[in-house]
Amino acid sequence: MSSATDLAATGADVPARGSLRAMLPALAEHRAMTARTCAAALLEQGSLVALLTLAAHTVGTAAVEGRAPSAATVTALVALVLVRALMTWREMDLSHDLAYRVLAALRVRVFDGLARSAPARVAGRRSGDLAATAMADVEALEFFYAHTTAQLLASGAVLTGSTAVLATVEPWLPAAVLPVAALLAVAPFADARGRTARGSRTRTAVARLSADTVETVDGLRELLAFGALAERRRRLAERGRQVGDAQRAEAAREAVAAAVRDLLVVVAVLGVVTAAAQSVTAGRLHGAWAPAAMTLALSVLGPVAESARALSRAVELRAAAARVDAAVKAPALAPPPAAPRPLPPGPLGVRLHRVRFGYGNGPVLDGIELTVPAGQTLALVGASGAGKSTCAHLLARFWDPSEGAVQLIPADGEPVDVRNVSDTELRRAVAVVGQDTPLFHGTLAENLRLAAPEADDGLLTATARLCGVDRIAPMDTPVGERGSTLSGGQRARIALARALLVRPRVLVLDESTAHLDNAGDAQLATALREEGRTTIVIAHRRATIRRADRIAVLEAGRITEEGTWEELTGRPGSALDRSLARTPS
Repeated sequence: MSSATDLAATGADVPARGSLRAMLPALAEHRAMTARTCAAALLEQGSLVALLTLAAHTVGTAAVEGRAPSAATVTALVALVLVRALMTWREMDLSHDLAYRVLAALRVRVFDGLARSAPARVAGRRSGDLAATAMADVEALEFFYAHTTAQLLASGAVLTGSTAVLATVEPWLPAAVLPVAALLAVAPFADARGRTARGSRTRTAVARLSADTVETVDGLRELLAFGALAERRRRLAERGRQVGDAQRAEAAREAVAAAVRDLLVVVAVLGVVTAAAQSVTAGRLHGAWAPAAMTLALSVLGPVAESARALSRAVELRAAAARVDAAVKAPALAPPPAAPRPLPPGPLGVRLHRVRFGYGNGPVLDGIELTVPAGQTLALVGASGAGKSTCAHLLARFWDPSEGAVQLIPADGEPVDVRNVSDTELRRAVAVVGQDTPLFHGTLAENLRLAAPEADDGLLTATARLCGVDRIAPMDTPVGERGSTLSGGQRARIALARALLVRPRVLVLDESTAHLDNAGDAQLATALREEGRTTIVIAHRRATIRRADRIAVLEAGRITEEGTWEELTGRPGSALDRSLARTPS
């Protein structure tokens, strides 16, 4: 799936107007720090206006009246300089501290959203694009939290207070300033649609570059083996040019916007000078106060212009905000139960009762009925795409069926619908091992303890020996990212040992032993049978299927045959024979 499609899937390729507002509630957890940041920004901007106004009055008094500044005036100027320096540092420190705290929480929420909606909203999306949402898009919002919210509030307060003072000194001065301030405030929204589109184009280009870069690094060996590295480099260069073009378009329009803001400030300067000159001529304003009044009128435009620049940049972040908001608010495909029902101790069987499920383009499972008694091993057989892995995913509750129920059957008591079991308890009871289970960068022991970090060394050693992991390498050996230093069979043994370390009562092996040779597969099957748990094996290998207690054949979303190996292979033209005919021995 392309990144553009990915953006459409999250509703972020045409960001809504409320995308940035949706990011404001993240500040609610930091009310005290937000208040301190706003106070520091207000003092920083207010002290600058006071400093410039007092300095201008001092110069005006010296020029018009010939009086040197008093000791109190000099002390006030020095104090304002110190306050301005201190508040500038304090505001930057607080605003960035606040921003990074919010971003840290947002990253966790994005991950939680991806995990909550997985695998439906993750399957098919490129890992680089997911990384762009989790990291780059969240990081882009640093400007919004650090340089927008507090500055806007402080600028509004300073403008209001300064305007009130000007109105008492000379009513014409606010008339020269307020129209320009209003134009500066609305200017970022005049081209809001264009800014949003350009920001979205940049975020999409960055996501595509991130996705292609991750894929290239992951596939370096294949690219080298097939001589495709040069073509891949050209593709990355093209992606880089697209990012550059998008960023230059944003920068060019921002340069035009900055020029317009400067022009508006120049117009305000001319208006203020004209109004002050007329006031002095008419005797309404004393000559010594004229520089101070003009400086006060113009100094408030600086924060307003800076706020306009921040707003312009913030509007361009709508696309990033929309992607983050979509990830944070991603709905749960398997919502947690309102009142979780505990699972009774002891063995558990499995039942899929009249289950219907599809991925949006027709049913994959069409009223499937399947029961696996506790302690038995069932081989689930069928052609590729028949829905075998879907059964495993429903049992692990990655999705919920559209109709019917997936149940765990205790030895005594009523069946328990997995929708009524808490996620933590379900993960302890049911473990699914896929054909391509990824490993993580770290030691062998760290990968084994992924699902059971509390497992002691004795259990770890016993489980590793059971699955033959102890023959791969010592437990403190790094396995490399995604198990790159290991063979497919070794990764399969580690993935299985990792699942067994949880001591699940139901184990689902989804082609997880396909990378093992026949001897290794048989050895592992014998060891697993000794554990006495309920096991569902999804496999194509005849030897694996033959060892199961029972076999179920899945065709067209239904179980068409069920029985032992001898029962099913003894029937001429059986569904099992048709399925096995499509696979190698």
